[in-house]
Amino acid sequence: MFGLLGARKKKAKGEGEKPFWISYADLMTAMMTLFLAAMAATMVAISSERAREKSLGEKRDDAIRSICSQLKVGLGGHTSIEIDCEDHRIRFGEVGRFAQNDYRLPPEANQVLAELVPKVLATADSEEGKRWLKQVVIEGFTDTDGSYLYNLHLSLQRSQWVMCLLLDRRKNAALSLTEAQLQRVRQLFLAGGVSFNDAKESKDESRRVEMRLEFRPLEEQDNVPPPIDFASRDDDVCMLS
Repeated sequence: MFGLLGARKKKAKGEGEKPFWISYADLMTAMMTLFLAAMAATMVAISSERAREKSLGEKRDDAIRSICSQLKVGLGGHTSIEIDCEDHRIRFGEVGRFAQNDYRLPPEANQVLAELVPKVLATADSEEGKRWLKQVVIEGFTDTDGSYLYNLHLSLQRSQWVMCLLLDRRKNAALSLTEAQLQRVRQLFLAGGVSFNDAKESKDESRRVEMRLEFRPLEEQDNVPPPIDFASRDDDVCMLS
């Protein structure tokens, strides 16, 4: 009996001498487990965000292809107009060529541009167009003859002349746009000089005009600024003669 009591006392004493704090190895194991759990949660969150961005990017790409397809269908009967959906450009072939040191297009361009504008405006005012199509940049190119500043000025005149053919009935009698459509042209189209930064194989091909379709990035999709309300004026005439 005394042996049993002694065993119990010894057991109780042994249990009382056990340390309260967990061992260093157990502590490190617990910390590593927490670290791995936090890393796993972070990786899942990053993967989900990347998947969401990829999905939005794919939807944007699909919308841009749809916008380009709308233009192609609307302008499919025009042999002078080429819609390049890879480079997002509108080209005009021979009617979009300039003579040397001249900013005026051949007379055939007037009708082509007059028929182009309503199609572009209709596409821009579609649901996808309002969300993604930011502007249409008119780019006038020159050949490599002459100085840089001379060609820069000439290229700006060429893009400005095309803008005149889109807005001024005095320069383009083929225009039949309403005042609302003219307002949209002012809001959507932008004239910009390019100089000879993209020369073609021949100088004749280099002296040309193109239109570049510019689309909004993903971060601007839900933050589209309201269009500028340009004043309608009777003296809004082309300054080029």
